[in-house]
Amino acid sequence: MLMPAMHALIARWSSPQYHSFVVTSVFSGIDGGIVVGMILSGVLSDFGFAGGWPSAFYVFGTIGCVCSAAWFILCYDSPSTHPWISPEEHEYWRSVLGNTNLVARPPTPWRKILTSVPVWALAVAFFSSEWSLYTLATCIPLFMHDVLGFDMTTNGTLSAVLFLPSYLMIPAGLFADWLRAPGRLSTSVVRKLFLATGFILTGSLFISTGYVGCNRALTVAIMFIAVACSTVSFPVVSINQLDLAPLHAGKLMGMTYCIASLASIAAPHAVGFLTYHQSSRSEWQQVFFLTAAIFVVGGTVFVIFGSGERQRWSGTEEMTLTVSELEQTTNSQQIVADDAAVQQSTV
Repeated sequence: MLMPAMHALIARWSSPQYHSFVVTSVFSGIDGGIVVGMILSGVLSDFGFAGGWPSAFYVFGTIGCVCSAAWFILCYDSPSTHPWISPEEHEYWRSVLGNTNLVARPPTPWRKILTSVPVWALAVAFFSSEWSLYTLATCIPLFMHDVLGFDMTTNGTLSAVLFLPSYLMIPAGLFADWLRAPGRLSTSVVRKLFLATGFILTGSLFISTGYVGCNRALTVAIMFIAVACSTVSFPVVSINQLDLAPLHAGKLMGMTYCIASLASIAAPHAVGFLTYHQSSRSEWQQVFFLTAAIFVVGGTVFVIFGSGERQRWSGTEEMTLTVSELEQTTNSQQIVADDAAVQQSTV
């Protein structure tokens, strides 16, 4: 529920030309939470209150409650409905977003969404990206323990450190927005270029991980670089919903993320099946090849069928027409009122 809510707000609280930067900045907090959570959980398990490990649940649960309270108090649907911002800021957001993205809530064209080829291409690419993420987050610690021989403490620390390059998605988002500026590349070209580059590099590094022998430092370094390369492609699957239909970005994120989340179930099961016998290096090579193959499928589908352009069913044109009609109606009413005032003064 959080992902669709964030996209619905981002569509109404950020300029379209900076969507890449805004989304990557927001989503970098997820990986930051993973890093802090992994490290803090270990500390709390060893030194925390309530018997150690239960303290991790109390601490993170309290933080979640505080964040939820802040969300309910500070977040509003759009700038036009926020009671605390100044008239100058209202005018700024009106000039940046236009009337169409402020309070518009057009009917959801579910039939067109469900039959949209670019939406399904995005869902497939999103699934591929999440497969890599869950392989790293839930299965790589097992690889580090069984194949590389790291103890639990070192394993936990390195597993957290692997996510530090995720913050590189912020400059990647800035660069994508720069490339999308008028006179450079189209949004479709930028999205496809970034996704293909990220998938190719990350998949190649995954395969390389299985063939570096017993050099633990080199293996960890390769995985570290693989996470860094994934920051090139992840912004695409987390931003493209805003490209296709800003007013329906929350719904598109809910749909595509629901499909992508199936990877959280499938990836650990696939790893367990492939490493069931000995969890040896040769079995993990199959895991890495499978991940690379999924990258190939997801990248190919998105490059061929994906899009970065506003879709005709997005509702923007209809809402713009409605606003224009309202302005014409207001002007007509003003003219009638002026004529009536003139006639009354004459009489």
